[in-house]
Amino acid sequence: MRDEAKPDPWLLILPPDRNPASQRRILGLPAARFFGGRPAQQGLGRISSLPATADETPLRFSADPASWIGAVAMAGTVSELKFLVPWGHIAAKAWGSPKGRPVLCIHGWLDNAGTFNRLIPLLPTDCYYVAIDLVGHGFSSHRPAGLPYNFMDYVGDVRRVAAALKWDRFTVIGHSMGGSVAGLFSCVFPELVEKLILLESYGFYPLTKDSKILHSARAVTEYLLKSESSSHLSSNVHTPEAALQRLLEANSNLTEETGKILLERGVTEVAGGFVFTRDMRIHMLFCNSMPMDYVINFLKRIQADILMITTRDGLFMKESEMFPRNFLVQVLEGYRTFLKERFNRVIVPGNHFVHLNEPEVVSGIISTFINKDLSPKARL
Repeated sequence: MRDEAKPDPWLLILPPDRNPASQRRILGLPAARFFGGRPAQQGLGRISSLPATADETPLRFSADPASWIGAVAMAGTVSELKFLVPWGHIAAKAWGSPKGRPVLCIHGWLDNAGTFNRLIPLLPTDCYYVAIDLVGHGFSSHRPAGLPYNFMDYVGDVRRVAAALKWDRFTVIGHSMGGSVAGLFSCVFPELVEKLILLESYGFYPLTKDSKILHSARAVTEYLLKSESSSHLSSNVHTPEAALQRLLEANSNLTEETGKILLERGVTEVAGGFVFTRDMRIHMLFCNSMPMDYVINFLKRIQADILMITTRDGLFMKESEMFPRNFLVQVLEGYRTFLKERFNRVIVPGNHFVHLNEPEVVSGIISTFINKDLSPKARL
């Protein structure tokens, strides 16, 4: 265990008595509210606006409008994008002007781009934020029939998006599984990533046992075959209230308010109610876990500056089979040894969804990191 009395020089621990109001004043970014509509943006490369078709209608709750926290009108634009791919499209939500500094945002497993709805309005307004729905999530197309979901494929999807945007160097923000996608992307395409921000993620999935690879391969294959031969895995129709209840029961880290935000992209309206938009096959995602020597050799390739934010009540503060303590210690040591001053870690109060539940807790830290090394003239 780390000695709390002698924190590492690359580790910053925030006390629980933060002041969100003063942080907003320092940033000078009061959050505006956005209550609906799906404004389109002119296509860039192989990008087109996402049409508001009947089968893509997002969930609209009848609650008081003040409970709907959406996107701030950064530079006057909030956009829905669609990146064309051979099997359909990758959907995304964008804030700001395309001329701004590029920032790609990647959500976690079973979530969607809405996870950044409350954070991005508090970040620097001179950036262009593009939050994608990973394939099989949100408004994005599903993988072709008969194929399982493989973690490494998401790395390729990110590259497709960057190519469509014609980005040659950009910042990546990843939450949870999205952080692992971002971490591996930064190893495969190190020249493209200028800054890497990991929210409740260590950037890699550990291989805790050699047998896990074979077990996962078998489980994914069996689940795929079962889903193709049975109708019980098809999406059930829910009322808005039932959909929200199901989401909150499955994820105790969300509040009712933030659960509604994820459901804006997480369900679509059909006859009789709403169904979840995610592909059922992502419940058996093949994660491409890797042994520690692979992780250390991979992270040596990262050229980006890294900010890692973990929470006191998050995934990594307790021993678990998926994230054993010895793995976390070794990964942190690898970052510190090979990235040196380019690696920064902060522990904040909150749970796994602090960026969505309490974005003020992390927005100032992220903003400072994004603006690091930016010339005073460029900040104006």
